[in-house]
Amino acid sequence: MTQEDYYKVLGVSRDATPDEIKKAYRKLALKYHPDRNNSNNAEEQFKKISEAYEVLKDDEKRTAYDNYGHSAFQGGGFSSSSEGGFHDPFDLFREAFGNKSGGSIFEEFFGGGGSSSAGQNGSDLRYDIEIPLEEAAYGTDKEIAYRTNASCERCKGEGAEPGSKKIMCSFCSGKGHINSSRGFITFRQTCPRCHGSGQSIEKPCRDCSGQGRVQKLNKANIHIPAGVDNGSKLRSPGKGEAGELGQPSGDLYIFIHVSEHEIFERREDNLHCQIPIKFTLAALGGKIDVPTLYGKASLKIPAGTQSNTTFRLRSYGMTHLRSGRKGDQMVRVQIEVPTHLKEKEKKLLESFAIACGDTQNPVSQSFLEKAKRFFN
Repeated sequence: MTQEDYYKVLGVSRDATPDEIKKAYRKLALKYHPDRNNSNNAEEQFKKISEAYEVLKDDEKRTAYDNYGHSAFQGGGFSSSSEGGFHDPFDLFREAFGNKSGGSIFEEFFGGGGSSSAGQNGSDLRYDIEIPLEEAAYGTDKEIAYRTNASCERCKGEGAEPGSKKIMCSFCSGKGHINSSRGFITFRQTCPRCHGSGQSIEKPCRDCSGQGRVQKLNKANIHIPAGVDNGSKLRSPGKGEAGELGQPSGDLYIFIHVSEHEIFERREDNLHCQIPIKFTLAALGGKIDVPTLYGKASLKIPAGTQSNTTFRLRSYGMTHLRSGRKGDQMVRVQIEVPTHLKEKEKKLLESFAIACGDTQNPVSQSFLEKAKRFFN
């Protein structure tokens, strides 16, 4: 898709940690996601950063890219399950010892064994969605739209025009694989023309040009459960890309991003907020209405409450994703000091200060006891 340096695309250094790469991708994905950004180049930029992240998040792919650059993914380079057609050279040895196909070393290196299955399963897809804190607390249902390779309706994913036949692949003589020699060793690889099926299409489907898949806008309804947090991942089976030549579709993974709230700060299942109160309420005590994600709640303020005192409202926090229990809401009060006093208010406060003895020594006696050694 792009030949730009993957590290530059994500804006990270070549020695960036996996967490730094993930954080950079998440930030750029939110910025350029087509659902949030309507600029002309947003979709293209989103594809670039997604492609870069798919390589750099995987240790093996990243190592191949660091060693060979983009050529690692071109013509016989490193394989990608989402791209197909390219092979990691080490896969030859993994498969030779029975890793995937169960074949023996003699079958893989000397051309024995049967043909490979036709086509590949569909790739998994990733979809990033941002929701407000309220929806993360209650749970919600969303309809999302995304472009993907879907099974061709005309040919039912087979790639052949309805009524036409499939004939033996002339390139591999119906074996599904071809052999190539490297010195005295013969390697076997999937036939690039029939993709292992051993057959070719007599008349390709006019809608998909024989690919069995077409690009289309797909829609999906997803349920986001109460309690999700940043990084929560949902799986929608079979909603990914359609497989090649009728093979099973991949899955759709929805990554959740919860936006910041103007009042509440989430810490695991608890919510924290800060509320200003009048100094008269702090001194005399009383009740106040506190905002919560579930409506207002009444909070008792004891007489003599000090600034930065934290109160707990039980079960007013976030729902735990698995247990269903709610966390708490922590309310920290800050005492407001009036800045514009009328003359009558000043006189009343002066009378209060005199009655309390604050005019002679306005500093707390307990503090003076601790600090008296500094005055000697």
